[in-house]
Order: sequence, then structure tokens, then C-alpha cells
Amino acid sequence: MSPYQHSTFPAELYGGRLTIDLNAIAANWSDLNNRLIGETECAAAIKADAYGAGQAKVGPRLFEAGCRTFFTAVPTEAVELRQILPEATIYVLDGLLPGTAEHFLGQNIRPVLGSLEELEEWAGICRSAGKSLAAAVHVDTGIHRLGLSPQEFQASMQNKELLGPFVPSLIMSHLACGSVPDHPMNREQLDRFRELTASFPSIPKSLANSAGILMSSEYHFDLVRPGIALYGGMAIETAPNPMKPVAKVEAKIMIVRDVPQGDTIGYGAKQTAHRPLKNAVIAAGYADGMLRRASSSDDRPGGFGMIGGHKAPILGRISMDMITLDVTDVPEHLLRRGAFVEMLGPNVAAAEIAAYAETIDYEYLTSLGRRFERVYGPLS
Repeated sequence: MSPYQHSTFPAELYGGRLTIDLNAIAANWSDLNNRLIGETECAAAIKADAYGAGQAKVGPRLFEAGCRTFFTAVPTEAVELRQILPEATIYVLDGLLPGTAEHFLGQNIRPVLGSLEELEEWAGICRSAGKSLAAAVHVDTGIHRLGLSPQEFQASMQNKELLGPFVPSLIMSHLACGSVPDHPMNREQLDRFRELTASFPSIPKSLANSAGILMSSEYHFDLVRPGIALYGGMAIETAPNPMKPVAKVEAKIMIVRDVPQGDTIGYGAKQTAHRPLKNAVIAAGYADGMLRRASSSDDRPGGFGMIGGHKAPILGRISMDMITLDVTDVPEHLLRRGAFVEMLGPNVAAAEIAAYAETIDYEYLTSLGRRFERVYGPLS
């Protein structure tokens, strides 16, 4: 087995292959890091198993590239990452779940305190310890998910009796509309964040996700937290994507067959052959992260695959284990049984295929490859 491979069974037993390019992920981090000025630190969001790319591989590669601060979503991700990266700074975005404080302390992991109750609990732990223990404080500037309200933030941060020795290691907020740079809410959140944090010049601050990094240095502050851009996704909806693709999904052709004009294809008989067609059935489906919403019908086009530079549109519904492609115009020699079809990668952008499924590339990337052979190496 190749040293880049991360699979249990021989390659021939898999219906598809997911290739992850760790060097491309590291290059994307370096690209974002090089856009920063001054002392701003570039961290990395590595939640959801590094957006499906594999935390155990991605974490060390990013650390090697120079990343020192990582953000996970839940405590279990952080505990696993700590075993891999003993020297990294690790934050948990979902914060201090009840009964988890001892695990944060024992693993040297930092919660992002997103409610007044969490702040009060952590401050109490700091008072008992007689010292400040590292944790971030999240202030909500308008997305209305996690985070202290502006009123709670101002009142609690001025309450020495409440905080005791606790001084946040980071104050952060999160952009609601960063993917659309001209949205007025971006400026509103920036101004609100500046106003709320102005009284704490010595505490590091963070507002920018991937979109915030690409928008303007005004959003960078002391630390930025890229996520989707690291994994080749489209952070800005209204501009070309500057990031390298990092994942490629290929599925094997199982059978090629003729479909007479007028016949239907797939479950529900939603797609009709309006001419004599040749279709290829490939070994991938929604159980592999090929989202069913990208199916095709007589009423709307679906997604597509690429075979040797030729586009092969999806025909009919994507099923659990199979997708049917229109290969009528694909050269015969490319359609051998067992040949690979690219369903996502350099020639099938995640954002483009996600649009057919009426979703975003985040969902595609984090859903991929449960049954695919997983290979770490270049995409070409």
C-alpha cells in the first residue's frame, strides 16, 4: 500500500476513490497567511474531520506549514487533535458543554465561551485556581447564534467580581454575510466589533473567517480563522475562487448500456430519453456524499461527471449506491468497465456541483467518501 493511502481494503474492492492533496491544503493556508499584514496570525478551522479531508493527516501538515492555532467544533475533535498536535493551541467553537470543564483543563484545550452561563462557570474555575485559564469569549455582533449579546458582553467584561482573575485569551465574533462582500451587514458587524472591543486593547481579537480574510485587511485584527478556503471551497460568492482544489472524487463505471428514445431512467421515471442514449452506471450515490438533490429530471438539469475531458450529465435520480450518466457523446474507448469518472475535483468544482444540489460546497466536502478508497497524494 502507498504511504499516502489510508484505506482498509485492497483498491479493487472499492467502487470509488477520494484523493486528498495535503500539499494543496498547506499551500492554501500559506496563500491566506501571506495576505496578512503585521502580526496577524493565521489559524485553521479543522472541524468536521478537517471538512472531510481527515484531521489526523491535515493537522500535522498544517502544523508543518506553520499553523499553530486550530479551531474544532466539538470537544471530541479537540481531544483527538491534542493527541496528534501536543504543542498546538486548540479552541472548541461549541464552547463549554455542561460537565466538560475537567476535560478542557486536562487536555489543555480552550473553550470559546458563547453564553453568560459558560463565562460564569469558567470564571468560577479561574477563581478557584487563583489564576486565569485560557479561553476565548465570543460576542454576538449580529448572526444570533452563539455568543454573548453586546449588553451581556459589556456588563460582564466590566464586572471584576464576576471575572475574578480571568482574562480572555481571545475575543471573537463571526460574520453572517462574508460570502457577499457588498452586504451591508459586514460593515455593521465590523463597526460593532470594533466598538465592543475598543476597551480591551491588550486582548487579541478575531473576526475574519475565510471570507473575511479575502474581503479586506480591516477584518483581520489579531487572528483569522480560515475554514472552507483551506479546503479549496468558494468563500466569496461574487468573485473567482483563488484557492487550489484539494479533493477529487472518482467513481468506477460498472456498466454501459443503450437507452431507447422515450424510455425513462432511474427511480420515479423522472428523466426521459429524448433521443437514443448511451448511459454509464457508476458506483457512487448519496450514501457516498453525492447529494440526491443534484439529480436530473425532465424539469431541471442535474450535476455531471467528467470522463477524459468530456462532460457526462447525470440522468435521473441519484440513488443510494449508483448514479447514471449520459455518455452518448463520450468516446467509446473511455467507457471501459472499471474506468474512473471524476465527480468532484479539478474539473468539477465543489461549488459548481453544489449549485445543482441547491446547497454549498461545505455540505459536499463534509459528506464525501464514507465508502471510498481514501488516498493522500496529488490530484493529478
